[in-house]
Amino acid sequence: ILVPERPFDIEKVCDQIQRRHSRGVKFSIIVVAEGSAPVEGTMKKLEYEVDEYGHQRLGGIGYQVAREIEARTGFETRETSLGHVLRGGTPTAYDRVLATRFGIAAVDAVHNKEYGTMVALQGNNVRTVSLHDATDKLKTVDDELMDVAAVFFG
Repeated sequence: ILVPERPFDIEKVCDQIQRRHSRGVKFSIIVVAEGSAPVEGTMKKLEYEVDEYGHQRLGGIGYQVAREIEARTGFETRETSLGHVLRGGTPTAYDRVLATRFGIAAVDAVHNKEYGTMVALQGNNVRTVSLHDATDKLKTVDDELMDVAAVFFG
């Protein structure tokens, strides 16, 4: 799993795939998050356009990683970009009830003139949160969680 919080070394990714292949595992799935970037000097970095708000318009890193893996390992490599519909999956009963709870809370917020807020799930509770509080800090992947997950990467 490649995430923006940890620059990746494409050579180490390829080594891990080759180790798996040598043990008889004939496939690997690499998840590449938008915004992921290689360690400086390990492969060409993508240049991104900037939108009207100054944010980079991310995309294309999964394709680039797939091409590098195939070139470096000789293994057939396929890239799939999941669209918004595929990312969400089929809603469960819980999802449908939660959506209803969000809708009710949003209507209540308007009725109570709680402007500048959004509804959010905190624990099991649906609450309003100020837009400032929701967006003032970038939310990133926890390093400790990535270390725990890394046990399953190879």
